[in-house]
Amino acid sequence: MSPLSSLFSVALLATGSGAFAPAATVSKVSSLSAIASSSEDINRRSAIFTLAGLTVSPLFLPTLPASARLEGVNKPELLPTESGLNVIQVEKFLTKGQEKRMNDLLTKLEADTGYRVRVLCQAYPRTPGLAIRDYWSLGREGDDDKFIVLVVDEFGGKGNVLNFNVGDGVKFALPNVFWTRLTSKYGTTFFVKENGIDLAITNAIEAIVSCLRSEEQYCVNVPEQGMSMRSLGM
Repeated sequence: MSPLSSLFSVALLATGSGAFAPAATVSKVSSLSAIASSSEDINRRSAIFTLAGLTVSPLFLPTLPASARLEGVNKPELLPTESGLNVIQVEKFLTKGQEKRMNDLLTKLEADTGYRVRVLCQAYPRTPGLAIRDYWSLGREGDDDKFIVLVVDEFGGKGNVLNFNVGDGVKFALPNVFWTRLTSKYGTTFFVKENGIDLAITNAIEAIVSCLRSEEQYCVNVPEQGMSMRSLGM
């Protein structure tokens, strides 16, 4: 089986709480396999799960014991029966109203700009894992690469809750420094404790939508809160 048809998962991109530093480069990932990193490789940090064909923003990794290994998951039974949803909540972080509004917001963004933004709320190992790739048509040969996947997972409160996988078609509009600043602003355990994980998700998505709808379709800085509905395309 080729790498483009083998596995899906998420980049676990969060440090232990409080310590943040931008990554040096953006890496191109060619395998969908979950990679368990040794202590020699990344200083006692966890495995990285990636999508084939993605340019992953290698921002942050969760601090875990050296013996910890995050195994790949493939649970299509956790996918919704309804097709075409932009927001999937295996773990309920958003209210029904927030979920519907976000789904509508992202549907309109895709229709107007061609950018596909998807949100998966999970609590590892309760995640569709590899199965999400086919549901959202991600990382396969011939698929559109103008996509962003936000995977939201608290990982027991041990790291950043916002984890992004970014297609090649987005990296010039929203370069690596943007994702570093976005996760540092809204994904930290401090922000979630003070404001709630639902606000972390909605603020992050609205910032992305605002940037992709801007005249320049380019951002390195995170837009301020309080964007108008018009700027979000609503």
